[in-house]
Amino acid sequence: MDSPAAIVGAQLRAAREAAGVSLAALADQIHYSKSVLAYYETGERTPTSDVIAWYEKRFGGIQDPVATLLTLGKADVERRSFLRVGYSAALSASVLSPGWLDPAAAVSTVEKSGTRHVGEADVAAVRDVMHLFSQMDQRLGGGHGRKAVVQYLTDEVTGYLKGSYSSEIVRRDMFSAAGELAYLAGWMAFDDGEHSAAQRYFTAATKLAAEADDQPLVGHILRAMAHQAVDLGHYLQGLRLAEASVCGNRYRSACPREKALLKVVHAKALSAAGLGADSAKALLEAEDHLAAASNSDTEPARVFFFSEASLAHETACALRDSGDLAGAAEQFHISVRKRRATAFTRTHAVTLGYLGTVQARAGELERACTTWGSALTAMNGVQSGRTRNVARDIRATVAPYVDQAIAGVRDIDERAADYLAVSGK
Repeated sequence: MDSPAAIVGAQLRAAREAAGVSLAALADQIHYSKSVLAYYETGERTPTSDVIAWYEKRFGGIQDPVATLLTLGKADVERRSFLRVGYSAALSASVLSPGWLDPAAAVSTVEKSGTRHVGEADVAAVRDVMHLFSQMDQRLGGGHGRKAVVQYLTDEVTGYLKGSYSSEIVRRDMFSAAGELAYLAGWMAFDDGEHSAAQRYFTAATKLAAEADDQPLVGHILRAMAHQAVDLGHYLQGLRLAEASVCGNRYRSACPREKALLKVVHAKALSAAGLGADSAKALLEAEDHLAAASNSDTEPARVFFFSEASLAHETACALRDSGDLAGAAEQFHISVRKRRATAFTRTHAVTLGYLGTVQARAGELERACTTWGSALTAMNGVQSGRTRNVARDIRATVAPYVDQAIAGVRDIDERAADYLAVSGK
């Protein structure tokens, strides 16, 4: 776990970056050197009370979860640009609920001013919306429906969070449901290639989950951020996030299916960081957890997508990143065979795309073109940054061979170019 200095430093940095203020500009304003402030923000030195007071005065601390959603949702709906928030902000929000967040004070304030009475039916409604859009995301990609999710968060869910509750259990359940929906908005943004926006939603979701004391949800969100970090090439940050997701009650209190999900992403992060032996051990743990899952388990709806096909896909990615192309191809094939493609079209297309790339790397270019053809067929109608990346990777891989007489190369290049043109990004 991070040291107290590192956690507070991460919050200082997140508050400054959220306001769009450079370290040098802040140093000029509060009369501390840039290097000293950098030490405080990285946790190399413990921030003094004077420095913390300066940050609170300058930035007002970190917003409470409800205010964060209102600000973030309004900006997203209006298509404003997002400032980059480091992964550290979500990590710090997930392990603390101190004066910076002061959730109890925030909730008491909104309850006093709110007029809406919130009950179990309202919690169920938020969860139903989350599940509906999760299914849409799985079929059509994050580019479909994200604006509607954000609008619902901003217009409806924040009203619930500012209401009065029939019981403390309902209050916690509503914050948990809101955290899941904010996570979904982040996941959809990540899938659509809007990575800065995704980080902001993930961070907001961790605050809501921490306020609900829903530790498995915190782990689920950190797992998503680890997935994003690894995909973007930030391997050490991805490993740090993945390790946090399988720490303590986040992991211990999760259901077997969710444990399998957290552990397989941990394995993927270990492999990307060059820790192949540890990755192999984590993969076996993930397999054991999924084997232990049963229909009688009480599971959160957010894990509905994670199945043998999902496990095989992530296992293949870990093997690919460790250099085991044959093992990766075998697991990608298993994933393709076991997945219900009509319900999970986006991931099915990505799996086929990754399989084709592995085949090409193994010297089987004609076979890869056949696989990529299936991937591009599956991508029809899908709006996803990950499918666009697959199409770009196809074009980059076949570019040296377009003018050669290799079956399927020119056709697959043209189809990938057509998909990118239609996708609009």
